[in-house]
Amino acid sequence: MTTTLAVVALGSNLGDREATLGSAVSALDALPESSIRAVSSWHGTVAVTLDGPDPGKPAYLNGVALLDTRLDAFQLLDGLRAIEQLHGRERHERWGDRTLDLDLIAFGELEIDSDQLQVPHPRAHERDFVLAPWLEVQPDARLAGRGAVAELLAALPPTPADEEPPA
Repeated sequence: MTTTLAVVALGSNLGDREATLGSAVSALDALPESSIRAVSSWHGTVAVTLDGPDPGKPAYLNGVALLDTRLDAFQLLDGLRAIEQLHGRERHERWGDRTLDLDLIAFGELEIDSDQLQVPHPRAHERDFVLAPWLEVQPDARLAGRGAVAELLAALPPTPADEEPPA
């Protein structure tokens, strides 16, 4: 059975964010027939809600892990959900605060569009908090159907956290 490179985005804005993310990386590495290839540094970001960025919400720590796996995409998704639950993830509100969020961003070059799973992640190309850490651990990364991650990141407008303070 062949190994596939999966790109998993990690985020947390509740509790001890750094400890939670570190624990999640260990849990990813412990998934059956899977091993971590690389993990980005953690990037602090403003919470994004359905209404857009909200600096009044607890800030996120975000990063990306590259995972070599022999699991199929749906098995991996089940593993990601189980890791979220182990870390107290509750799904009450779409894009709400969370102890841990794990998103399957890419699964090799595979494209899936089902009720359970969409890969590549349908909004990954719009999110600097996914693209910047991904580029950090895979400078030649490409998002299937969208192109080079470096070009996608460069095309994004600046976010409030990226803008220079007024002089």
